[in-house]
Amino acid sequence: MSEFWLISAPGDKENLQALERMNTVTSKSNLSYNTKFMIPDFKVGTLDSLVGLSDELGKLDAFAESLIRRMAQSVVEVMEDAKGMAQENLLANGGLKEKMKCLKIDLTSFVTHFEWDMAKYPAKQPLVSVVDTVAKQLAQIETDLKSRMASYNTLKTNLENLERKSMGNLFTRTLSDIVSKEDFVLDSEYLITLLVIVPKQSYTQWQKTYESLSDMVVPRSTKLIAEDNEGGLFTVTLFRKVIDDFKTKAKENKFTVREYYYDEKEIKREREEMSRLLSDKKQQYQTSCVALKKGSSTFRDHKVKVTPLGSPDRPAAGQSDRERESEGEGEGPLLRWLKVNFSETFIAWIHIKALRVFVESVLRYGLPVNFQAVLLQPKKSSAKRLREVLNSVFRHLDQVAAASILDASVEIPGLQLNNQDYFPYVYFHLDLSLLD
Repeated sequence: MSEFWLISAPGDKENLQALERMNTVTSKSNLSYNTKFMIPDFKVGTLDSLVGLSDELGKLDAFAESLIRRMAQSVVEVMEDAKGMAQENLLANGGLKEKMKCLKIDLTSFVTHFEWDMAKYPAKQPLVSVVDTVAKQLAQIETDLKSRMASYNTLKTNLENLERKSMGNLFTRTLSDIVSKEDFVLDSEYLITLLVIVPKQSYTQWQKTYESLSDMVVPRSTKLIAEDNEGGLFTVTLFRKVIDDFKTKAKENKFTVREYYYDEKEIKREREEMSRLLSDKKQQYQTSCVALKKGSSTFRDHKVKVTPLGSPDRPAAGQSDRERESEGEGEGPLLRWLKVNFSETFIAWIHIKALRVFVESVLRYGLPVNFQAVLLQPKKSSAKRLREVLNSVFRHLDQVAAASILDASVEIPGLQLNNQDYFPYVYFHLDLSLLD
């Protein structure tokens, strides 16, 4: 399951006992896997400022989730034929304990072992400043994502247009990859070579009649140089002065003269353009041959999938120079940027969730700040029963809200939300199914 519930309850003795009861019931009934979700103490400011911050964080949360999903889809798009491996590239690098900064951490492990990044988002700063830092970081990543994906899509479109030219029938497709210099009489004042498309069922008729379609056709000058399901492309050489007459007679016999002028420079340019676009596109993503190595953490019930990255100062244990050099080998710049910034965005998103829990807990439970946040990972098909347990255990926190959950006709005074969105405890939903 990639679904998580972030809840909080007051930190007094009575509610800590309620949390213990919840943990006991959910554990015995196998309803969820629960872990404490540690959030630092922030500079609260005024309650009025917290109300405004609550609205801002709600919008920032939605924006961050949207950005993460766009980045995940971009990874799928760039990986194309290897898109089945996209999930393996959606990781949260570092961000747990200091000794694990050099590791690649899967998303579930990062969330279940979340620790606030004091270096990136100092808790001693005012809450408004912390939120502003996160917002600016995400805005910059979105700007870069739009620019990079626009360039990639332009490259992809140009390549598709060129490829489309080589995929049509003989009437429409490019001929630069079919014809050669030897197929034509070039630089002649009197002679010219034409290309004629002949239906397959008319090959014999063409061979018998092409020399007599007009005067001054060079005998035995025809040659089949290409064909598709419908017909073949033949060359024929004749004098320039009878071009129009030959075209007319050919049309009467259902032979089509393909307008084409052999230009070696243009053919070379087109081939080089195709080669360049193919190379540029390939360089944006190349499959890495470095497999993710798996290990298990010491944390209960969860395995942390890791790949040692090494550090600038100290090589990873047991890793040779050649292995370290090949660690990122095979990854193009766009895929590498997407992976790095997906990780940054995801980490920022979980910090936003932590900020939302903090702000809503202070607004709900008051000052001084005293609450406990818990992360629940519901087991399969247990969400309904788990919700009932939570509503029962924390009913005392808000009797009106608890009653409204059981009776939809009961309204919560001053609350403009649908009753289904409000519970006696602080609650936020987290879904890690980013590719669904």
